[in-house]
Amino acid sequence: MEASSPKSGRILLVDDESAILRTFRYCLEDEGYTVATATSAQQADTLLQRQVFDLCLLDLRLGEDNGLDVLAQMRLQAPWMRVIIVTAHSAIDTAVDAMQAGASDYLVKPCSPDQLRMVASKQLEIRSLAARLEQLEGQARKPGDDLDSHSPAMMAVLETARQVAGTDANILILGESGTGKGELARAIHGWSQRSKKGSVTINCPSLTAELMESELFGHSRGAFTGASESTLGRVSQADGGTLFLDEIGDFPLSLQPKLLRFIQDKEYERVGDPVTRRADVRIVAATNLDLDAMVREGKFREDLLYRLNVITLKLPPLRERADDVLVLADRFLARFVKDYARPARAFTEEARNALMDYQWPGNIRELRNVIERASIICPQELVDVSHLGLVAPTSSNAPRVGADLSLEDLEKAHIAAVLATSDTLDQAAKTLGIDASTLYRKRKQYNL
Repeated sequence: MEASSPKSGRILLVDDESAILRTFRYCLEDEGYTVATATSAQQADTLLQRQVFDLCLLDLRLGEDNGLDVLAQMRLQAPWMRVIIVTAHSAIDTAVDAMQAGASDYLVKPCSPDQLRMVASKQLEIRSLAARLEQLEGQARKPGDDLDSHSPAMMAVLETARQVAGTDANILILGESGTGKGELARAIHGWSQRSKKGSVTINCPSLTAELMESELFGHSRGAFTGASESTLGRVSQADGGTLFLDEIGDFPLSLQPKLLRFIQDKEYERVGDPVTRRADVRIVAATNLDLDAMVREGKFREDLLYRLNVITLKLPPLRERADDVLVLADRFLARFVKDYARPARAFTEEARNALMDYQWPGNIRELRNVIERASIICPQELVDVSHLGLVAPTSSNAPRVGADLSLEDLEKAHIAAVLATSDTLDQAAKTLGIDASTLYRKRKQYNL
């Protein structure tokens, strides 16, 4: 009988029982997975800072550490990682709460090796399929599909972007959060001569300096504790294509000299490997921060800024693109009612007026979220004002600091506003300065 081929996947096991760790590790390593172990939240945190994992099996009864808090921190630190909660029969209710807070599945112990292998294989397959689907969707979608505009300011930006896309000049995209910087970066790659090669994205705020260096340039086996295999790095994956550095303003200052050297010379070394390598990569970066001010404050290197902004494109906020609001709203509605098989087909006149009157502080991202929600809850063909849930900042009903209202009402209004302009719960929790499990409880408390 032919032996099965080794399976790919990097798994982190977190449990304070050494016997459980040893059993789980042997079982998963026999399947060909790369496995690292931690006996505490602190050890797990250290490993997550140094290494990228696809899957984590987390025991909720983790000594003195609160499993839900550990889960929330993992969701912020490694949002791409699938998390399976490992629990005893007596804590199944807690496991369900954890899944509602972002866990992918749960496993009741004691369990058989077949159960362990099956649940791990399922989540790793989901992780792999999600990554592949994102790649295929990016390839299949027409470049700039959501960027068509009737706004003179936006049209000027798009015209410049098309002109420079065919060159290898580095591009810096500026704009408020939610204005479509990532969409424009993908469009530039699609319009370029590099479109047949890969476009690789790194989200700078989500990674520490240590993990960023490993993720960007790769590392050799044994380069640091837990580095049980060599990795290529995003630079190598993007060779011949485009590397998109999203929110470059949050790129670690200590690592900026190495990024500058790569941009200048196209040369780099993997962590723990002295061999100098080369990669032909076009850099596109984006930020909503004032990089000039950061340079003056010593938070960003001036020479790196010069290398990044050979061409600068500044996206206007949605409030300055009045001609595009209804066009985008109609497009989003058509897309979402098709995705969710809902009856809505158009907006009432009152709803269209409300869309035009709103200032859209969260820009296109907020508009997309509002239309998606409306498409789901609207039970009829016409979306009305009540389905949009918009409250203009100037409205007398909008809570304001110093008004005669309770802290609870003010907190509820603020959380609702942040949720409306955030792509994910993890992102909203980070903006609010709380962990994801706390945000989950407050959403239930305020019925948001």
